[in-house]
Amino acid sequence: MNHSLSNMLSRFEAVVRVSLALACVSGFGGCSFAPKYVMPPVQTPAAFKELTPAQFNETDGWKTAEPKDNLIRGNWWEMFQEPELNAYENQATVSNQSVAAALANFLAARAVVKQARSQYFPTVSANPSVISSRQPSLTTPVTSVRGTEYALPFDASWEPDFWGRVRNTVKANSLEAQATLADLGNVRLTIQAEVAVDYFELRVLDAQTHLLDASALDYQESLKLTKVQEVAGLASGQDSEQAETQLEITRAQAIDLGIQRAQLEHALAMLVGKSPSSFSIATNSADTQPIAIPFGIPSQLLERRPDVAAAERRVAEANAQIGVARAAYYPTITLSGSAGFEGTSMQNLFSGPGLAWSVGAALAQTLFDGGLRRAVTEQSQAIYQGTVANYRQTVLAAFQEVEDNLSTLRILSQELQHQNAAVKSSQSYLTQATARYQSGLDGYLDVITAQTTLLTNQRTALNLQMEQLTASVQLVKALGGGWELPATVAE
Repeated sequence: MNHSLSNMLSRFEAVVRVSLALACVSGFGGCSFAPKYVMPPVQTPAAFKELTPAQFNETDGWKTAEPKDNLIRGNWWEMFQEPELNAYENQATVSNQSVAAALANFLAARAVVKQARSQYFPTVSANPSVISSRQPSLTTPVTSVRGTEYALPFDASWEPDFWGRVRNTVKANSLEAQATLADLGNVRLTIQAEVAVDYFELRVLDAQTHLLDASALDYQESLKLTKVQEVAGLASGQDSEQAETQLEITRAQAIDLGIQRAQLEHALAMLVGKSPSSFSIATNSADTQPIAIPFGIPSQLLERRPDVAAAERRVAEANAQIGVARAAYYPTITLSGSAGFEGTSMQNLFSGPGLAWSVGAALAQTLFDGGLRRAVTEQSQAIYQGTVANYRQTVLAAFQEVEDNLSTLRILSQELQHQNAAVKSSQSYLTQATARYQSGLDGYLDVITAQTTLLTNQRTALNLQMEQLTASVQLVKALGGGWELPATVAE
């Protein structure tokens, strides 16, 4: 390579080194006009209202936090010790389409971060070309001049991030990715809670169906006894009709529960990502008991709930966007350069005379925009205030959900005690009514009334147990479930 080409390349390399130095300066020593971020303060009570010593009772469905056991971790549904529920939860975590959509949103947000980071680096492009031409000769009209031109140009442009626009954009996009990751956790937790609630409701319906079927068998025996007594002249035809009416009503009630059960089965199929036509759950009247749920202090909700974490990350994102808006007040500096080779043949394309290069810088400053930049800055500040309000509202809603479910469990526990006592007394009432009827002291209407009272109280007790299980699941969800604050969100 000749001396001229060496000098040109040396100059080009010097420009490249200067550009890289500027990149380092802009990357590590540039300005940032985003306000210093501080997590918005929220009023956090020292303890939950429903957990005062006077109200505390572990049988109500919660327990005092113990060392190293003050949070629910991992697969929280395993606390209920229902293997079938565990299987459905695992399927929903993998196959639920709402979870899949939330995961796709997170992956898209993470890709946006990579797009923003690309602005740290120059853009380099190449446009090689080969052009063949034929032009008439100016001296000899009947002849023509033919030629071929080869070109291998490289162009580069770069805008140093002196005012922090790119850095704040990257930061904002990174925070949005963290928020969508927390959104994914919130969707997953919501789906898991819905699976548990639907499963327990279905099992309680199975228990009610079993109760109605058993009652129908008892009523059928009562009908047979009444008909025997009618034949013997000890009972009237009216007694037989009342007994048959009671039997058919109970059978109809058992069949009616099939509608709710089918709908719950279809809902569970959708939650686990399967078609209802290919999904079925065998009848099982297993009696799942509520469990004592560990809890922490209210301030832990700020880290334990994914929706709270997502709202807080979006506050930080809005704060970074203020810096992006403010950077627009300052000029943009663009460094550009090009280098390449041109020649009439491939042999002399890379020779010294064939090298061409240029390096330059341009500065652009908006002098008048009719208040556009000011309006954009005011907009970003208003959006920040809105995200702060949304964050605080999310925290308040989290406290409300915990208190709601704690109070529900406490009240249901007391109600269920009285309801169980009512079931016991109705059983005694039925025994006495049956004995008095058989002895001829009372009519069959008293037996019908006692049977109806007992069945109603038994079904009410089952419904209360279902409400207890539902409130237990909702309390776990309100406490954040097994979700843990990712490291990227904790920073």
